[in-house]
Amino acid sequence: MPTTAPSPAITCPVSTTQAAAPLAELSLEERLTLIDAAMTARLEQAAIAYEVNTAHIPTEPIDLTHVVTVPLTPTLQPPEPYPTPVAALLQRTHHHLFTGGWCSGTLVDEDGARCLVGAIRAEAGGDSGLEADASSVLLDAIRRRFGDHVDSVPSFNDAHGSALVPMHMLDQAADLAHARGL
Repeated sequence: MPTTAPSPAITCPVSTTQAAAPLAELSLEERLTLIDAAMTARLEQAAIAYEVNTAHIPTEPIDLTHVVTVPLTPTLQPPEPYPTPVAALLQRTHHHLFTGGWCSGTLVDEDGARCLVGAIRAEAGGDSGLEADASSVLLDAIRRRFGDHVDSVPSFNDAHGSALVPMHMLDQAADLAHARGL
C-alpha cells in the first residue's frame, strides 16, 4: 500500500499554550482610511474589467459642436433691448439689479444695491414720465400675478427677502410693456 505524501497546502502551526493577542481597536479615521483604500482598489478593478469587457464594441466619436450653442456661465452683457422705450427701460432695470445688486427697505443701500424703484429711477436717467410709465406697468404685472392687494411697487419690493421674485416680475413687466407697444 503506497503512502500518500502530505498535501502542499500551507499550514499555520497553532500553539495551544499561547492565546492569540487581541487586535488593537482602530479609530474611526483609521477604519475610514482602510475602507477608502479597499473601495479604491475595487473601483480600479471594476474600471479595468469594464474596459476589457467593452473593448470589442466599436464606437464613433460624437460631434457636440452643434449641441452646445450658448455660454455655460451667465454673461454680464444685457440682452438685445426691446424696441419700445418702457420695455427697454424695464429690461435695463433688470440688468442693473442683476449686475449691481438688489436691496429692500431703501432706494440704495450702503453697497450700492438698489430696490425696484431705485433701479428704475437710475435707468430712466431723469425722465420722470418714462419712470412713471415703467412703474405703472410693473405694478400692473405684479397685480396680475399676485392680486390687487399689492399697494405699490415699493411695498412689493420690501415684502421679499431675495431678488428672485422682484427680478422675475421685471422680466414679466418688460414683456407686458413690449406687448402693449410701450
